[in-house]
Amino acid sequence: MGTTSTDTMSAPETEGAVEQRGIEPVPDHERHGRVRELFPTWVAANISVLLLTMGASLVITNGLNFWQVLIVAAIASVVSFGMVGVLSVSGKWGGAPGAMLSRAAFGVRGNYFPGAILWVARFGWETINAVSGAYAVLTVLKLLFGIEANNVLTVITLLLFVATTFLVSGMGRKALNVCNKYSTYLFSVFSIMVLVYLIAEMPWGKIFSQSAGSTALMIAGIGTIAAGGISWVPTGPDFARYLPHSASGKKIVGTTISGAALVLVPMVLMGGIMAVSKPDLANQNTDPMSFLGSVLPTWLAVPYLLTALVGMLLINSLSMYSAGFTAQTMGVKLPRAMAVSINAIISLVGGAFMMLVAKDFIGQFITFLTLLAVSFSAWIGVYAVDMARRRKMAVRYDGDSLMNVSRTSRYWYAGGFCWQALTAWAAALVVGLCLTKVTWFTGPLAETWPGKHGLGWAATIVIAAVVFAVLPKPKETVPAGAAAPAEEPAPVG
Repeated sequence: MGTTSTDTMSAPETEGAVEQRGIEPVPDHERHGRVRELFPTWVAANISVLLLTMGASLVITNGLNFWQVLIVAAIASVVSFGMVGVLSVSGKWGGAPGAMLSRAAFGVRGNYFPGAILWVARFGWETINAVSGAYAVLTVLKLLFGIEANNVLTVITLLLFVATTFLVSGMGRKALNVCNKYSTYLFSVFSIMVLVYLIAEMPWGKIFSQSAGSTALMIAGIGTIAAGGISWVPTGPDFARYLPHSASGKKIVGTTISGAALVLVPMVLMGGIMAVSKPDLANQNTDPMSFLGSVLPTWLAVPYLLTALVGMLLINSLSMYSAGFTAQTMGVKLPRAMAVSINAIISLVGGAFMMLVAKDFIGQFITFLTLLAVSFSAWIGVYAVDMARRRKMAVRYDGDSLMNVSRTSRYWYAGGFCWQALTAWAAALVVGLCLTKVTWFTGPLAETWPGKHGLGWAATIVIAAVVFAVLPKPKETVPAGAAAPAEEPAPVG
């Protein structure tokens, strides 16, 4: 094996509480994961009160009725987390995080470009979640003790949230699995209680009498709701890398979709229902959590918020867990648990800015989601085509070459760059941004049909995939004398 990036390698996985393994592929003898473990992971990844606000915006801003909101939420969850599930299969193929497997598509040097975009986007996602968590704490303090938020209290709650997130994500996969499992049970109980309350108290005659919104705004709504799921696509392999080769690809996809949809669909729908009784729900620009105190009674709002707070903490922990791998892949010379600290610091600083300086939280959130979806979609299109090609290859992912950043790597291509993948990625990213319209940026193609319908992210995926597929197929370099691993026995599906 050639020169490897030994600075990012860690000790083998042990039975201890803190996961020691970094970006290096998991050997077969450590692959004891089970597909069903993915279910609570993707439930936890969607326990966010922001979904209520987004559901409300479908009614208030997009003018959709009950049935349209239900359809939008269902389609968005299947589309976005369907992609998460499909690309997660590559994790069991290569036993490595998505950011690491991406080297096989873009080249060991070329991977730095999309990797940097994904890393920056991950900073923003974690900052949004940290702010949401801090607002949840502030709302609970106000409901229980009448304590009004101030700058000092805001900073303290944000610091506590980020610090707790850092500790949980730093412990790794085993700790996250345990937390996800029990938070799923807890959140399910309180969600059922909220549903029962809404069924009993909401003005259903008014809800069902609402007129339907336009098809264009339904399509745009699907993109908005799906953006959150799309942001998890590159990290899907991170949670499937401990699965054995024999794990069913179909079960991985099905478990991922069902886990996400179990939370995403009812929460978006609940947000739409709440918006009928409180039309200003979607306009909580500075504090997206306080509305629960007026929609729900205190005895239900407080435990529900506390449960959701745990969920948002886990969302950020899952995100930071993957961000640690991205940081190592980008060359950060720290163990995975410590690499997470970079994202924690940025979340703290960015969160303080959003809470103390910026005023339009929800507007920034929707803008961020839109740009996030486009930036991730360019990577998805290239990675999906590369993965499809590897499905029938004898060597799907060469672990030694993934760790090898020298010219002896199988994924060196031309100077460490796969120009076909980078060309497709860059072209799709530019076109996707041209189709995008947000509060402070309007692309030159934003008034075209896909632009008006909020389909910039979908167009980005298609363009990246098509361009990469029609360009000359990249040829991997097999070092002289290298032994090719045996073909894996269980293809996708």
